[in-house]
Amino acid sequence: MKPLLPAILLLALLALFPACTTSPRPHAREGLVTMKGKPVTLEGAARAPAVGDDAPDFAAVATDLSEKHLSDFRGKVVILSTVPSLDTPVCDAETRAFNERASALGDKFVVLTVSMDLPFAQKRWCAAAGIDRVITLSDSKLRQVGDRYTLRIREHGLLARAVTVIDPRGIIRYQQIVPEIATEPNYDAAISAATGAARAAAGM
Repeated sequence: MKPLLPAILLLALLALFPACTTSPRPHAREGLVTMKGKPVTLEGAARAPAVGDDAPDFAAVATDLSEKHLSDFRGKVVILSTVPSLDTPVCDAETRAFNERASALGDKFVVLTVSMDLPFAQKRWCAAAGIDRVITLSDSKLRQVGDRYTLRIREHGLLARAVTVIDPRGIIRYQQIVPEIATEPNYDAAISAATGAARAAAGM
């Protein structure tokens, strides 16, 4: 009977092996967003951050191919705008709108627009659109923004349209996940939240 023992142990190990090597399924959020009327699923590696939480730090690639981190902007109010692609009419309009509004906010604010577009495409688009106040970042390489904010669209691999306002201490003070990706966000609410976060920080 003893010769059977190694074979039994081997079969047991083989049965366990797939369970040990299978990656955990991403955290999913359903029923929040549609894309041209069709429901899509948002996913990421962890629980989605909410208002009042510490904003998850992330790295993304700038147009000069350097890595930028959210923590690089600590001490400023950050308006984090995620969009599917700058090369679409709604994303184009949104980024231009934030660029214009950022000009009136001052140096205590920064607008980061993140998409899955390659840095080269973002650089060309910014040059053509005259964008000088919004910092565009690509999530195509590191994929940390979509993952850590649970904003990656499972069906397409793009980022959902969302606006997150982060105060100078790194706390999320406002977030809008736009229910229909083909529509623009609430600019007034985002700017109001950003200026409110700045005033609150100044009064501390």
